[in-house]
Amino acid sequence: MARLDPDVLRFYMVTDQLLMRGQPLADVVSAAVRGGVSCVQLREKHLPGREFLAQALMLKRLLAPHHVPLIINDRIDIAMACGADGVHLGQNDLPVSDARKLLLPDIFIGWSVESIEDVRQSTGLPLDYLGVGPIFATATKTDTKTDWGLSGLARVRAATALPLVAIGGIHAGNAGDVLRAGADGLAVVSALCAADDPQAAASRFRSLCDEEINARRTWWRSR
Repeated sequence: MARLDPDVLRFYMVTDQLLMRGQPLADVVSAAVRGGVSCVQLREKHLPGREFLAQALMLKRLLAPHHVPLIINDRIDIAMACGADGVHLGQNDLPVSDARKLLLPDIFIGWSVESIEDVRQSTGLPLDYLGVGPIFATATKTDTKTDWGLSGLARVRAATALPLVAIGGIHAGNAGDVLRAGADGLAVVSALCAADDPQAAASRFRSLCDEEINARRTWWRSR
């Protein structure tokens, strides 16, 4: 199984070109990376396979010089074809154990959890992190059972040692609360993809992430 540094997940961009108002994907992602994004998930469910692969290859070339990992949503075949660093699977995607058999050992796997039972099940799976969401109601993630809320996120934190990436309705005003509830990283979609200035938006989020996570580590070291 891949060895994943949790800092890779600290500020996690999820793409949605439908929110980019005609701006090229490469331009929005480049700006977000300059602002401090630590990894990028290509999540474009509406794209046919050939176009999805072309965009994955383009992002892999764009991100590699910055040492920012590329994560592919759902599509194991696309991840293998483009040399992605990771894949993210949902509850209705290829089972995690089967995906692990197909992927190279250094490709990490994330998994979306929608219930505390999913979290319990994750302990026996070859996973590198969990995606927890939506934390708050959001128009970009409507295919899940319920909103976790901060208390639900705290329950997940208590139930697993895996790194947690929180997603759904996260903005600058509640980001600190989400991290304090137990998230190791924040995943955002519209806050970057629909931003007038993705670099500035990313910079604000990254500063919040760094402040909270560094404070947490300082507290643990002082105990």
